[in-house]
Amino acid sequence: MKNPFAIVLLIFIFTSVQAQKNKFNLLIGTYTQSCDSKGIYVYDFDSKTGDFSFKNATEKVINPSYLTVSKDNNFVYSVNEFGAESSVSSFSYNPASGKLDLINKQSSKGADPCYIINDDKNVIVANYSGGNISIFGKNNDGSLTAAKQVIQHYGKGINTQRQEGPHVHMVHFSPDKKFILSNDLGNDKVYSYGYNPNSEHTVLELKDSISVKSGSGPRHLTFSKNGKFVYLLQELDGALTVFSYSNGILTKIDETTILAKDFKGTFSSADIHISPDGKFLYASNRGEANNITIFKILKNGKLVLKGQTSTLGKGPRNFAIDQSGNFLLVAHQYTNDVVIFKRNKTTGALTDTGKKIALCSPVCLVFTKN
Repeated sequence: MKNPFAIVLLIFIFTSVQAQKNKFNLLIGTYTQSCDSKGIYVYDFDSKTGDFSFKNATEKVINPSYLTVSKDNNFVYSVNEFGAESSVSSFSYNPASGKLDLINKQSSKGADPCYIINDDKNVIVANYSGGNISIFGKNNDGSLTAAKQVIQHYGKGINTQRQEGPHVHMVHFSPDKKFILSNDLGNDKVYSYGYNPNSEHTVLELKDSISVKSGSGPRHLTFSKNGKFVYLLQELDGALTVFSYSNGILTKIDETTILAKDFKGTFSSADIHISPDGKFLYASNRGEANNITIFKILKNGKLVLKGQTSTLGKGPRNFAIDQSGNFLLVAHQYTNDVVIFKRNKTTGALTDTGKKIALCSPVCLVFTKN
């Protein structure tokens, strides 16, 4: 008989490795002025059970409402949404401990940045109130250079309260990283910019723009898993537009809504994501709706409504699906929690796990390797 101790040890090692494969870090960006928040929080998340545990947090970081993590998992970049004094920050990041240390910050060059993305060369920010896009270079130590380029949008829409001027709400890489798409809620347009990552001053060059329904207010978009389709969520009218996509050009092929047929209350569309297997699309809605609408994605890119689920809180600003596709987490800006739903991979349906993270004004959820 072989050494029983060695067998037990091998089983223990195998079990530990498998358990570690299920673990991810969950980074949460928050607003820090409406309640007691330290800024960015890091939790350990188990994608098999939906369990979580607090790992670390920053100290005294102002309104890091949106985050992005470097590809090598060594740095985190955040906006600091603070009116005319808004900035962009870089942090060193230790995934094992969850520790974040500020490296430097730069002026965002536009008021109220609300979205941020990065690659090996640059950090790109959408400034909502400023109505512009700012591009920052990266130094070898992860720090940010001063802004290399600022692109100003112009125009307004028919909604005099929300569309009095341009409001850039998102920047998003195309799957091949050759283009960056940008939604402008204020002028009802989606812009397509050619991306030149190594350029010193002309990182983005306008290739095309497409107008959507007047007063709809484009907010967030996402690409299909195969990169052939783009799904655009409009904040002001609840529309969800389907485009075919090729080489920086969008062509509208369909449109639906995230609103229930009998819904009469106030609403404010928020976030949109596709499941890791590419089969289902989810979109959140705020106001008096506070729900997530679920669609099945057909092979031709069009959507079939599968239902709606209450998010069990107020202000589902952002949500995220973990890498395994087992869970969908919703950040509630106004009820100060992150609600954890189990996701049925076959039907797309969401079921409340009863688990939630209590946290001041969570806005952005990002999963990383730990």
